[in-house]
Amino acid sequence: MRLNVFLQRAGVGSRREAERLVEQGRVMVNGTVATPTIPVEEGDKVLLDGKPIAPATRDLPQLFLMNKPLDVLVTHRDPQGRPTVFDLPALLPPKWDKSKPRVMTVGRLDVNSEGLLVLSSDGPLAQTMMSPKTALPRVYRVRVHGRLKDDDIIRLRRGITIEGIRYRGVDIAEDLEKGGRTNAWYRVVLTEGKNREIRKLFEHFGCVVNRLIRVQYGPFELGNLESGEVREVSAATVRRFLDELNREAVKVRP
Repeated sequence: MRLNVFLQRAGVGSRREAERLVEQGRVMVNGTVATPTIPVEEGDKVLLDGKPIAPATRDLPQLFLMNKPLDVLVTHRDPQGRPTVFDLPALLPPKWDKSKPRVMTVGRLDVNSEGLLVLSSDGPLAQTMMSPKTALPRVYRVRVHGRLKDDDIIRLRRGITIEGIRYRGVDIAEDLEKGGRTNAWYRVVLTEGKNREIRKLFEHFGCVVNRLIRVQYGPFELGNLESGEVREVSAATVRRFLDELNREAVKVRP
């Protein structure tokens, strides 16, 4: 593993910040002042300012689940002054006080979409959760005006190219109990999240999405969260999730 990656995973900051620490001579590996190119293997002793450091010793990241309302942007600030998720009462004092960490969103939801939004106190973890290589399932309930044909569903499951952009195959099924004469409900599962992907997929087959709700991201479910509500994931659940991510990383390692 590259030293800057090791330091980032140990929670010292970004890879660029880690490289600056090495350049300043503050990092030692096995008793030797580290150089930027030195590799780090399992069992190596790494010191930062004389103190042992390792990914296993970092503070446990915190994850939070939000039920994002409609007409709210997933961004910290909007130049046009439109409301964002960080303007919601659940993320402002007094509910979000100094004891709570600074968080970032894991991926996005369109302004016209609602449902589960995961918030993370840890940047590298958020990036890992969003990565197509990790392929965490994102589950959506989608209401559309119109109805897909059986052949359309088969094509979507196989993957499709629209305007030069290749979309992976999706797990999709119609909810026959909830459909009506003009609208139909579908359950859609993605393993990556291209911009407005679900809307574009349905529009390609002449259907218009008029409601889109994310109900699951990886192992985390929307459940009974009220609109705008935020709930912290328990430390035990976060620890199990991190262990599972590590096991999956070992499986795909060349």
